[in-house]
Amino acid sequence: MKKTRINQAHYQLKGKMVDFAGWDLPVQYTGVKEEHLAVRHSGGIFDVSHMGEIFLRGPEALEAVQHISSNNAARLESGRIQYSGLLTETGCFVDDMLVHKLSDSEYLLVVNAANLDKDDAWIREKTAGFRVEIHNESDAYSQIAIQGPRAQELLSHFTKASLEDIKYYSFVFSEIQGVAALISRTGYTGEDGFEIYFKSDEDFATSLFLNLARKGESLGIVPAGLGARDTLRLEASMALYGNDIDDNHTVLEAGLGWILKFKKGDFIGRDALLRQKEEGIKRGLTGFEVIGRGIARHGYPVLWRGKEFSEVTSGTMAPFLNKAIGMTYLPPEASEPGTRFQILIHNRAVDARVIKMPFYQRES
Repeated sequence: MKKTRINQAHYQLKGKMVDFAGWDLPVQYTGVKEEHLAVRHSGGIFDVSHMGEIFLRGPEALEAVQHISSNNAARLESGRIQYSGLLTETGCFVDDMLVHKLSDSEYLLVVNAANLDKDDAWIREKTAGFRVEIHNESDAYSQIAIQGPRAQELLSHFTKASLEDIKYYSFVFSEIQGVAALISRTGYTGEDGFEIYFKSDEDFATSLFLNLARKGESLGIVPAGLGARDTLRLEASMALYGNDIDDNHTVLEAGLGWILKFKKGDFIGRDALLRQKEEGIKRGLTGFEVIGRGIARHGYPVLWRGKEFSEVTSGTMAPFLNKAIGMTYLPPEASEPGTRFQILIHNRAVDARVIKMPFYQRES
Protein backbone atom coordinates (compact mmCIF):
# COMPACT_ATOMS: atom_id res chain seq x y z
CA MET A 1 0.00 0.00 0.00
CA LYS A 2 1.01 3.60 -0.53
CA LYS A 3 1.84 5.63 2.53
CA THR A 4 1.43 9.37 3.06
CA ARG A 5 4.32 11.29 4.58
CA ILE A 6 2.19 11.53 7.73
CA ASN A 7 1.80 7.76 7.99
CA GLN A 8 3.97 7.23 11.06
CA ALA A 9 1.94 9.77 13.02
CA HIS A 10 -1.14 7.55 12.67
CA TYR A 11 0.69 4.62 14.23
CA GLN A 12 2.01 6.78 17.05
CA LEU A 13 -1.56 7.96 17.68
CA LYS A 14 -2.74 4.33 17.56
CA GLY A 15 -5.00 4.78 14.56
CA LYS A 16 -6.89 1.77 13.22
CA MET A 17 -5.40 1.45 9.75
CA VAL A 18 -7.16 0.22 6.60
CA ASP A 19 -6.51 -0.07 2.89
CA PHE A 20 -8.31 2.87 1.26
CA ALA A 21 -7.91 3.07 -2.53
CA GLY A 22 -4.47 1.51 -2.11
CA TRP A 23 -3.43 3.84 0.72
CA ASP A 24 -2.61 2.91 4.31
CA LEU A 25 -4.89 5.32 6.18
CA PRO A 26 -6.66 5.51 9.56
CA VAL A 27 -10.36 4.72 9.60
CA GLN A 28 -10.51 5.89 13.23
CA TYR A 29 -8.44 6.58 16.33
CA THR A 30 -10.73 6.54 19.38
CA GLY A 31 -13.99 5.87 17.54
CA VAL A 32 -16.04 7.21 14.62
CA LYS A 33 -18.83 8.65 16.76
CA GLU A 34 -16.47 10.38 19.18
CA GLU A 35 -14.42 11.88 16.34
CA HIS A 36 -17.55 12.95 14.45
CA LEU A 37 -18.99 14.77 17.46
CA ALA A 38 -15.64 16.39 18.21
CA VAL A 39 -15.62 17.93 14.72
CA ARG A 40 -19.17 19.24 15.17
CA HIS A 41 -18.42 20.75 18.60
CA SER A 42 -14.72 21.68 18.45
CA GLY A 43 -12.68 20.23 15.61
CA GLY A 44 -10.86 17.39 13.93
CA ILE A 45 -7.54 16.92 12.12
CA PHE A 46 -7.50 14.71 9.02
CA ASP A 47 -4.68 13.37 6.86
CA VAL A 48 -6.03 13.72 3.31
CA SER A 49 -2.68 13.54 1.55
CA HIS A 50 -4.01 10.77 -0.69
CA MET A 51 -6.02 13.33 -2.66
CA GLY A 52 -4.72 14.22 -6.14
CA GLU A 53 -3.20 17.54 -7.21
CA ILE A 54 -3.09 18.20 -10.96
CA PHE A 55 -1.78 21.52 -12.27
CA LEU A 56 -2.63 23.05 -15.65
CA ARG A 57 -0.06 25.64 -16.76
CA GLY A 58 0.21 27.64 -19.96
CA PRO A 59 -1.26 30.47 -22.04
CA GLU A 60 -4.47 28.50 -22.67
CA ALA A 61 -4.86 27.07 -19.17
CA LEU A 62 -8.24 28.76 -18.70
CA GLU A 63 -9.53 27.52 -22.05
CA ALA A 64 -8.44 23.98 -21.17
CA VAL A 65 -10.13 24.11 -17.76
CA GLN A 66 -13.30 25.51 -19.33
CA HIS A 67 -13.39 22.59 -21.78
CA ILE A 68 -13.12 19.85 -19.15
CA SER A 69 -14.95 21.56 -16.28
CA SER A 70 -18.73 21.97 -16.02
CA ASN A 71 -18.54 25.14 -13.93
CA ASN A 72 -17.36 28.51 -15.20
CA ALA A 73 -13.71 29.04 -14.22
CA ALA A 74 -13.71 32.41 -16.02
CA ARG A 75 -15.58 33.78 -13.00
CA LEU A 76 -12.69 32.96 -10.69
CA GLU A 77 -10.28 35.58 -9.49
CA SER A 78 -6.81 34.49 -8.39
CA GLY A 79 -7.10 33.01 -4.91
CA ARG A 80 -10.63 31.67 -5.43
CA ILE A 81 -11.93 28.10 -5.70
CA GLN A 82 -15.00 26.45 -7.19
CA TYR A 83 -16.57 23.02 -6.99
CA SER A 84 -17.03 21.45 -10.41
CA GLY A 85 -17.51 18.28 -12.40
CA LEU A 86 -15.07 16.49 -14.67
CA LEU A 87 -17.63 14.95 -16.99
CA THR A 88 -18.07 12.30 -19.64
CA GLU A 89 -19.73 13.06 -22.98
CA THR A 90 -22.97 11.67 -21.52
CA GLY A 91 -23.00 14.26 -18.73
CA CYS A 92 -22.00 11.78 -16.02
CA PHE A 93 -19.00 12.04 -13.72
CA VAL A 94 -15.43 11.09 -14.43
CA ASP A 95 -14.93 12.73 -11.03
CA ASP A 96 -15.84 15.80 -9.01
CA MET A 97 -13.11 18.28 -8.21
CA LEU A 98 -12.05 21.61 -6.74
CA VAL A 99 -10.71 24.14 -9.24
CA HIS A 100 -8.22 26.65 -7.79
CA LYS A 101 -7.13 29.69 -9.80
CA LEU A 102 -3.48 30.33 -8.98
CA SER A 103 -2.99 32.87 -11.79
CA ASP A 104 -4.24 33.63 -15.30
CA SER A 105 -1.99 30.88 -16.63
CA GLU A 106 -2.12 28.32 -13.81
CA TYR A 107 -4.92 26.28 -12.24
CA LEU A 108 -4.87 23.52 -9.64
CA LEU A 109 -7.41 20.71 -9.81
CA VAL A 110 -7.85 18.65 -6.63
CA VAL A 111 -9.36 15.26 -7.42
CA ASN A 112 -10.23 12.04 -5.59
CA ALA A 113 -7.47 9.57 -4.79
CA ALA A 114 -9.24 6.52 -6.24
CA ASN A 115 -9.68 8.33 -9.56
CA LEU A 116 -6.27 9.98 -9.87
CA ASP A 117 -4.78 7.88 -12.68
CA LYS A 118 -8.07 7.87 -14.60
CA ASP A 119 -8.51 11.63 -14.14
CA ASP A 120 -4.93 12.37 -15.15
CA ALA A 121 -5.27 10.35 -18.37
CA TRP A 122 -8.67 11.92 -19.15
CA ILE A 123 -7.44 15.47 -18.62
CA ARG A 124 -4.35 14.90 -20.80
CA GLU A 125 -6.43 13.40 -23.59
CA LYS A 126 -9.10 16.10 -23.56
CA THR A 127 -6.71 19.07 -23.36
CA ALA A 128 -4.26 17.85 -26.01
CA GLY A 129 -5.36 20.59 -28.42
CA PHE A 130 -4.64 23.45 -26.01
CA ARG A 131 -1.41 25.28 -25.28
CA VAL A 132 -1.20 23.94 -21.77
CA GLU A 133 1.04 21.61 -19.78
CA ILE A 134 -0.40 19.04 -17.37
CA HIS A 135 1.60 18.34 -14.22
CA ASN A 136 0.42 15.63 -11.84
CA GLU A 137 2.23 16.60 -8.63
CA SER A 138 0.17 14.46 -6.26
CA ASP A 139 3.17 12.50 -5.01
CA ALA A 140 4.94 15.71 -3.98
CA TYR A 141 2.18 17.10 -1.77
CA SER A 142 0.87 16.41 1.71
CA GLN A 143 -2.57 17.68 2.70
CA ILE A 144 -4.05 18.17 6.16
CA ALA A 145 -7.67 19.19 6.78
CA ILE A 146 -8.50 20.99 10.02
CA GLN A 147 -12.27 21.17 10.42
CA GLY A 148 -14.67 22.45 13.06
CA PRO A 149 -15.71 25.56 14.99
CA ARG A 150 -12.26 25.97 16.57
CA ALA A 151 -10.22 25.11 13.46
CA GLN A 152 -9.08 28.70 12.94
CA GLU A 153 -8.04 28.99 16.57
CA LEU A 154 -5.84 25.90 16.27
CA LEU A 155 -4.29 26.72 12.91
CA SER A 156 -3.45 30.27 14.02
CA HIS A 157 -0.74 28.80 16.28
CA PHE A 158 1.06 27.34 13.26
CA THR A 159 0.96 30.12 10.65
CA LYS A 160 1.28 33.88 10.37
CA ALA A 161 -1.37 33.97 7.64
CA SER A 162 -4.39 36.17 8.40
CA LEU A 163 -6.83 33.28 8.56
CA GLU A 164 -9.79 35.50 9.41
CA ASP A 165 -9.35 37.22 6.02
CA ILE A 166 -9.61 33.98 4.02
CA LYS A 167 -13.17 33.74 2.74
CA TYR A 168 -15.03 30.48 2.14
CA TYR A 169 -13.75 28.81 -1.04
CA SER A 170 -10.68 31.04 -1.13
CA PHE A 171 -6.99 30.39 -0.47
CA VAL A 172 -3.70 32.14 0.24
CA PHE A 173 -0.06 31.23 -0.13
CA SER A 174 1.73 31.38 3.20
CA GLU A 175 3.85 29.22 5.50
CA ILE A 176 3.10 26.54 8.07
CA GLN A 177 5.92 26.43 10.63
CA GLY A 178 8.31 27.87 8.04
CA VAL A 179 7.30 25.61 5.14
CA ALA A 180 5.54 27.08 2.10
CA ALA A 181 1.87 26.12 1.97
CA LEU A 182 -1.40 26.78 0.20
CA ILE A 183 -4.09 27.36 2.83
CA SER A 184 -7.69 27.10 1.65
CA ARG A 185 -10.95 27.64 3.51
CA THR A 186 -12.63 24.46 2.26
CA GLY A 187 -13.57 21.07 3.63
CA TYR A 188 -15.75 17.99 3.41
CA THR A 189 -17.49 17.99 6.78
CA GLY A 190 -20.14 20.71 6.73
CA GLU A 191 -18.09 22.76 9.21
CA ASP A 192 -15.86 25.77 8.87
CA GLY A 193 -12.24 24.81 8.41
CA PHE A 194 -9.10 24.75 6.35
CA GLU A 195 -7.17 22.45 4.05
CA ILE A 196 -3.43 22.98 3.82
CA TYR A 197 -1.21 21.72 0.99
CA PHE A 198 2.55 21.61 1.36
CA LYS A 199 5.71 19.87 0.15
CA SER A 200 8.02 18.44 2.79
CA ASP A 201 9.83 15.34 3.95
CA GLU A 202 8.27 12.70 6.19
CA ASP A 203 9.84 14.10 9.36
CA PHE A 204 8.20 17.51 8.95
CA ALA A 205 4.82 16.17 7.83
CA THR A 206 4.66 13.68 10.69
CA SER A 207 5.82 16.25 13.23
CA LEU A 208 3.28 18.81 12.02
CA PHE A 209 0.37 16.39 12.34
CA LEU A 210 1.49 15.31 15.83
CA ASN A 211 1.99 18.93 16.92
CA LEU A 212 -1.48 19.84 15.66
CA ALA A 213 -2.90 16.91 17.60
CA ARG A 214 -1.08 17.88 20.81
CA LYS A 215 -2.08 21.54 20.56
CA GLY A 216 -5.62 20.52 19.67
CA GLU A 217 -6.09 18.58 22.91
CA SER A 218 -6.66 21.73 24.96
CA LEU A 219 -9.25 22.92 22.40
CA GLY A 220 -11.17 19.66 22.19
CA ILE A 221 -9.81 19.06 18.68
CA VAL A 222 -8.87 15.45 17.90
CA PRO A 223 -7.25 13.44 15.10
CA ALA A 224 -10.05 12.01 12.95
CA GLY A 225 -10.14 9.18 10.45
CA LEU A 226 -11.91 8.18 7.27
CA GLY A 227 -14.94 6.88 9.16
CA ALA A 228 -15.82 10.25 10.67
CA ARG A 229 -14.97 12.00 7.41
CA ASP A 230 -17.64 9.86 5.71
CA THR A 231 -20.37 10.31 8.34
CA LEU A 232 -19.68 14.05 8.53
CA ARG A 233 -19.94 14.57 4.78
CA LEU A 234 -23.14 12.50 4.64
CA GLU A 235 -24.80 14.54 7.42
CA ALA A 236 -23.87 17.62 5.37
CA SER A 237 -25.32 15.95 2.22
CA MET A 238 -22.03 16.13 0.31
CA ALA A 239 -21.89 13.62 -2.54
CA LEU A 240 -19.23 10.91 -2.61
CA TYR A 241 -17.83 9.72 -5.92
CA GLY A 242 -18.42 6.00 -6.39
CA ASN A 243 -21.50 6.10 -4.16
CA ASP A 244 -23.77 9.07 -4.87
CA ILE A 245 -22.19 10.27 -8.11
CA ASP A 246 -20.51 8.17 -10.79
CA ASP A 247 -20.27 7.55 -14.52
CA ASN A 248 -23.84 6.18 -14.65
CA HIS A 249 -25.70 9.18 -13.21
CA THR A 250 -25.75 12.66 -14.71
CA VAL A 251 -25.11 15.95 -12.96
CA LEU A 252 -28.81 16.85 -13.26
CA GLU A 253 -29.88 13.53 -11.75
CA ALA A 254 -27.45 14.11 -8.87
CA GLY A 255 -29.13 17.43 -8.08
CA LEU A 256 -25.96 19.35 -8.87
CA GLY A 257 -27.31 21.48 -11.69
CA TRP A 258 -25.79 24.55 -10.03
CA ILE A 259 -22.32 23.47 -11.22
CA LEU A 260 -23.50 23.48 -14.84
CA LYS A 261 -22.85 26.77 -16.62
CA PHE A 262 -24.36 26.24 -20.06
CA LYS A 263 -23.99 29.90 -21.08
CA LYS A 264 -20.20 29.82 -20.85
CA GLY A 265 -20.06 27.83 -24.10
CA ASP A 266 -19.01 24.33 -24.97
CA PHE A 267 -17.73 21.85 -22.38
CA ILE A 268 -17.61 18.07 -22.30
CA GLY A 269 -21.10 16.67 -21.62
CA ARG A 270 -22.92 19.94 -22.37
CA ASP A 271 -25.03 18.69 -25.28
CA ALA A 272 -26.22 15.58 -23.45
CA LEU A 273 -27.14 17.59 -20.38
CA LEU A 274 -29.01 20.20 -22.39
CA ARG A 275 -31.08 17.41 -23.96
CA GLN A 276 -31.80 15.88 -20.57
CA LYS A 277 -32.73 19.27 -19.15
CA GLU A 278 -35.28 19.72 -21.93
CA GLU A 279 -36.67 16.17 -21.64
CA GLY A 280 -36.64 16.04 -17.84
CA ILE A 281 -34.94 13.58 -15.52
CA LYS A 282 -36.43 10.19 -14.67
CA ARG A 283 -34.57 9.82 -11.36
CA GLY A 284 -32.99 12.15 -8.85
CA LEU A 285 -30.69 11.91 -5.84
CA THR A 286 -32.92 12.16 -2.78
CA GLY A 287 -32.33 12.36 0.97
CA PHE A 288 -34.20 10.14 3.39
CA GLU A 289 -34.52 9.04 6.99
CA VAL A 290 -35.37 5.52 8.10
CA ILE A 291 -38.57 5.48 10.17
CA GLY A 292 -38.67 1.74 10.72
CA ARG A 293 -36.06 -0.26 12.61
CA GLY A 294 -32.63 -0.56 11.07
CA ILE A 295 -29.86 1.36 9.34
CA ALA A 296 -29.82 1.65 5.56
CA ARG A 297 -26.33 0.95 4.21
CA HIS A 298 -24.74 1.51 0.80
CA GLY A 299 -26.05 -1.02 -1.71
CA TYR A 300 -29.30 -1.96 0.07
CA PRO A 301 -32.20 -2.29 -2.43
CA VAL A 302 -34.75 0.55 -2.54
CA LEU A 303 -38.42 -0.20 -3.26
CA TRP A 304 -40.76 2.32 -4.84
CA ARG A 305 -44.43 1.29 -4.96
CA GLY A 306 -43.45 -2.25 -4.09
CA LYS A 307 -40.88 -2.71 -6.86
CA GLU A 308 -37.12 -2.41 -6.72
CA PHE A 309 -36.14 0.94 -8.23
CA SER A 310 -32.56 1.62 -7.11
CA GLU A 311 -30.28 1.14 -4.12
CA VAL A 312 -29.00 3.17 -1.20
CA THR A 313 -26.03 5.19 -2.41
CA SER A 314 -24.95 6.32 1.07
CA GLY A 315 -26.43 5.50 4.46
CA THR A 316 -25.49 5.57 8.14
CA MET A 317 -26.64 6.24 11.67
CA ALA A 318 -25.87 9.96 11.84
CA PRO A 319 -23.93 10.60 15.08
CA PHE A 320 -24.92 14.25 15.53
CA LEU A 321 -28.51 13.98 14.28
CA ASN A 322 -28.92 10.64 16.06
CA LYS A 323 -31.05 9.03 13.35
CA ALA A 324 -30.57 6.75 10.36
CA ILE A 325 -30.22 8.80 7.17
CA GLY A 326 -29.11 8.25 3.63
CA MET A 327 -29.33 9.10 -0.05
CA THR A 328 -30.77 7.21 -3.00
CA TYR A 329 -32.13 7.78 -6.49
CA LEU A 330 -35.91 8.00 -6.71
CA PRO A 331 -38.33 9.05 -9.48
CA PRO A 332 -39.26 12.78 -9.60
CA GLU A 333 -42.74 12.10 -8.22
CA ALA A 334 -41.15 10.74 -5.04
CA SER A 335 -39.01 13.82 -4.33
CA GLU A 336 -41.49 15.66 -2.10
CA PRO A 337 -40.48 15.66 1.61
CA GLY A 338 -42.62 13.21 3.56
CA THR A 339 -43.00 10.77 0.66
CA ARG A 340 -42.68 7.21 1.89
CA PHE A 341 -40.89 4.27 0.29
CA GLN A 342 -39.15 1.14 1.52
CA ILE A 343 -35.63 -0.21 1.85
CA LEU A 344 -34.68 -3.86 2.14
CA ILE A 345 -32.60 -4.15 5.29
CA HIS A 346 -31.44 -7.76 5.78
CA ASN A 347 -34.23 -8.87 3.41
CA ARG A 348 -36.86 -7.06 5.46
CA ALA A 349 -38.83 -4.15 3.95
CA VAL A 350 -38.37 -1.14 6.24
CA ASP A 351 -40.19 2.18 5.88
CA ALA A 352 -38.29 5.35 5.02
CA ARG A 353 -39.38 8.85 4.09
CA VAL A 354 -37.95 11.61 1.97
CA ILE A 355 -36.47 14.58 3.84
CA LYS A 356 -34.93 17.78 2.58
CA MET A 357 -31.17 18.03 2.18
CA PRO A 358 -28.80 19.07 3.63
CA PHE A 359 -29.58 16.94 6.66
CA TYR A 360 -27.26 19.12 8.73
CA GLN A 361 -26.25 22.74 8.22
CA ARG A 362 -24.03 24.62 10.64
CA GLU A 363 -25.05 27.94 12.07
CA SER A 364 -23.21 30.71 10.23
